[in-house]
Amino acid sequence: MAANGTDAEEDTLPLSALLGRIRRLVPKSRDQHYDEIVRNFGVGALRPPPTPMSDGELARAIAEFLKEQPSSASVATLGRRLDPSSPL
Repeated sequence: MAANGTDAEEDTLPLSALLGRIRRLVPKSRDQHYDEIVRNFGVGALRPPPTPMSDGELARAIAEFLKEQPSSASVATLGRRLDPSSPL
């Protein structure tokens, strides 16, 4: 149970909902970036944030990711933005 009396799992955003939010932030012209995000969630390199992110926080993290070509380094940076405890 979380401190507020709810199950911790209830506090986390389902991955499909998080990917939907990310899809809205990644322009179609940057589909390679979105595909890389999806792939890295699939292989476990990216993890959903342990607590929900605001739209602004998520938008800033995605904007930073979009500045570079998808790479292990840019994915690691995004991973740390999504989950600061990430081992990446």
